[in-house]
Amino acid sequence: MRVEPGLIVALGYGKYFRSDRIVGLEPIEEDRGPGRRTWVYIEGKAEPVIGSRSEGTILRDMVETPAEVTRAQEQQQLLNDIFDAVQEINPMLRTIIREQGKWDLDRLERRIRDVLGNE
Repeated sequence: MRVEPGLIVALGYGKYFRSDRIVGLEPIEEDRGPGRRTWVYIEGKAEPVIGSRSEGTILRDMVETPAEVTRAQEQQQLLNDIFDAVQEINPMLRTIIREQGKWDLDRLERRIRDVLGNE
């Protein structure tokens, strides 16, 4: 198990910290209840922050890449694959696709380049 760096972890009630800045989790034993479940120790802070989520839930969010991040990474890889494939289509075939299929591969390539931030 390793902490996924740079992920934002919700502690509850509008408190968020980067996963790689959290250095310790401790269940609150006394006066534990809604809004008071976990002591969260943050790098650079002298006192722990009170988290309203359980230590297990916070830990899970620290070590697992959220589904939306995974999905975005998959989508970016798909765009990269499409971009690579489109770049290899020869000019003659591009002309046929543009004239017969009404699909401008040069424009598609530019749009993908813009989305991916490629120059």
